[in-house]
Amino acid sequence: MLKRLTILGFLSFSTLLSCSQKKDRGYQGNWVGTLTDKKSFNFSITLEELNSKDYHLVIANDKTLIDKTLKSTSGDHIQIHIDDKTYIDLYGGSSGRTLAGFMKSGRYFYHVILQHAGGNRFTGTWNPFMLDDGLISDDILLYVENNNDGTMVAYPFFGDKRFRGAWASDFKMKDDRLSFRDDNTGFLYRATLLKNTIGLEIYFSDARVAKANLSRSDMDWEDRIAAVDFDQDQNTDTPPQLNDGWTTGSINDFSINNRELLRLIDSINSKKLINTHSVLVAKEGELVFETYFDGFNANIPHDQRSASKSISSAMIGIAIDDKTIESVDQRLFDFIPAAYQYTKDALKSKIRIKDLLTMSSGLDVNNRASEGYYQEPGNSNNWLKTVLEAPMVKEPGTYADYGSANPFLLGICLNEALKIPLDIYMDEKLFAPLGITNYINQTDDKEMIPYFGGGMLLTPRDMLKFGQLYLDKGMWKGKQIISKKWIEESFGKHVRLQDVGDKNEYGYLWWHDTYVVKGRAIKSIEARGAGGQFIFVIPELESVVVVTSGNFRNGKGNQSRKILKEYILPSMLN
Repeated sequence: MLKRLTILGFLSFSTLLSCSQKKDRGYQGNWVGTLTDKKSFNFSITLEELNSKDYHLVIANDKTLIDKTLKSTSGDHIQIHIDDKTYIDLYGGSSGRTLAGFMKSGRYFYHVILQHAGGNRFTGTWNPFMLDDGLISDDILLYVENNNDGTMVAYPFFGDKRFRGAWASDFKMKDDRLSFRDDNTGFLYRATLLKNTIGLEIYFSDARVAKANLSRSDMDWEDRIAAVDFDQDQNTDTPPQLNDGWTTGSINDFSINNRELLRLIDSINSKKLINTHSVLVAKEGELVFETYFDGFNANIPHDQRSASKSISSAMIGIAIDDKTIESVDQRLFDFIPAAYQYTKDALKSKIRIKDLLTMSSGLDVNNRASEGYYQEPGNSNNWLKTVLEAPMVKEPGTYADYGSANPFLLGICLNEALKIPLDIYMDEKLFAPLGITNYINQTDDKEMIPYFGGGMLLTPRDMLKFGQLYLDKGMWKGKQIISKKWIEESFGKHVRLQDVGDKNEYGYLWWHDTYVVKGRAIKSIEARGAGGQFIFVIPELESVVVVTSGNFRNGKGNQSRKILKEYILPSMLN
């Protein structure tokens, strides 16, 4: 997962950023303004084919932002470049009624679908902030900070708890204007520093999306965002039947205790269980419990953090199933590009795919190959180079230390082995067969391939699908998507993690844990992500449980496990 999210308060990057001239230090502090439209960041896309290569593209919110005739740069599908960092990559469905693919903007591959709208026109939507219902608050906040060398930086926030955050970079100063980029969405920000106000404009490519006049605020941005309330109903009724592949059912049909689930809802609403965003339960293949909090809903993809490492594992299994990768015993350096082969030594040459899957590569993942190190621009301008140059601290396959460098390297391996883009392969082989259409792939530092170390965004229902796929030995709706053999190998207890408190047994990027409830030891296999993102697969109870949360900096990332142990499992063990 990328570390430098402003919503998480990582606000001091003075060693990384610079401006061309000094500004009055009186601008430092919090500034707040009002957006003219809370749905400014909900876009429509219209694409019309003019001939075999030329397309008319219109992107709009309440006004037209992009209106251009552009040429496709691909011969076998539609690839349209809006600028040097932003493009749309679309493939036609067999029916000719849809175009599906990705909007690439910033670090994100946003999966988009355009429906046929008559003639040669296709239309769809794109929500860069992933919020289908628009921002709940029209507040926009800017924290301005002065560096010790006299330069200036600034970090944007929106008055909506669901806003994932900006990765602010590339600060530049010209006259009274400070400009910077959000590397996550690709949006450009321009702050004009006036006498008593700051005029803030937000651009997608060269089109202005939103603007606001900001005044100084005495309230800290975290306090202002925390003060925004959400009026939202929760209950234990049968979840709504949506056209997403899930069959829904009643907890009463499975003897699940309603009182325990109501107690859970009350504990979340009363802030005994803080920052819980969703809780979902599937029992015997049916979705039977679904609740959302803090404005989240079934249509908003949630940051997975490291929970998406388990999806990275699935993609390696699929690649082995279709012979793209020979086996888990194939060596890392069979895939590493020629430009980096110089990093190979006697120990590194022994690293296998299996060692990366089990966190036992032997690389120095707690220091020079740690995610916090190789993602920090002050340490590295090339993640792969930094990771491969890191020292070995153990013999491969002999000792397991948890570290995102391992799955990051798996993504490099699979990308090198494929003849098609990795994001397309993932969609064709896993997401499309599961009916998963509303998701975002986060990229690595080159912004070209999905980052296998974590940070995908999926809706909670789709997280639950992924867990159900593993519970059902790789089957979904009668189709074998991943081989039963891979599922069983993935759920094996291959190593014991040495650098985590519980020293959990560990599979192929899946955690093992046991919960003692009402005198019974219930075993769970889990996808886990920072902040409280969990997929619990519980074979003994034929159940899958998903919890998403926002506990990133408060030491409560394991609260989701408490929810399972003290509320969900007791409701099932009557």
